[in-house]
Amino acid sequence: MSLAVPADLVDPLVLANRILYDQGVVDGLGHASVRHPTEPGVFLLSCNRAPGLVRRQDITCYDFDGNTLSDQKERPYLERFIHAEIYRERPDVMAVVHSHSPSVIPFAITHNALKPVFHMSGFLGEGSAHFEIREAGGNTDMLISSSYLGAALARSLGRHSCVLMRGHGSTVVGTSLQQVVYRAIYAEVNAKLQLGAQALGEITFLNAEEAQLSSDMNDGQLPRSWNLWVRRLGEIDLDR
Repeated sequence: MSLAVPADLVDPLVLANRILYDQGVVDGLGHASVRHPTEPGVFLLSCNRAPGLVRRQDITCYDFDGNTLSDQKERPYLERFIHAEIYRERPDVMAVVHSHSPSVIPFAITHNALKPVFHMSGFLGEGSAHFEIREAGGNTDMLISSSYLGAALARSLGRHSCVLMRGHGSTVVGTSLQQVVYRAIYAEVNAKLQLGAQALGEITFLNAEEAQLSSDMNDGQLPRSWNLWVRRLGEIDLDR
């Protein structure tokens, strides 16, 4: 079966990938996806392309078993199962970003949670979740390259917005592409600030109510940041 890619989601998903690269959240690796708005059990993700090079023709439909549903000749990402299993487990999630952003890695390898240090990262709530791949699959290459490992990651994520992956990176979820891109960017910013603050003394994090109020406020401002990030990309051809 070949499933048409929804035209109204193609450009935003291409832009999401390029914004994440421009903002230093992803490099040659990492990926962003969005749930199909009308087809149950389907999501959109690029084929195996560096995020900063993703084009319109790279956007592909996949089912929750990781099968390609679009007319796409290029091979898929090995870790498409991150996205598939989170969408399967979390019906509220509409978009996912997986990255290896450098300031987050120290928290993932020390089992320290990311916690909101300022209002821009209220989405972190009472802290990030943690995924230990050894507990799910023993010794591996650290990649989430099967439905089994993807399901284990989704269970570790639980109801959190961010899960840290030991020896690997992190995955952030949201209710829209704009929201998940914002969260991926500010998870990295928060990690950098949290690391710096730890050297100065005890940190006073946002409490649960402050975090929720801040998160709700920021969700109402998402287009402001998104439009700036798109402007930073300059004049670009989304087909090249």
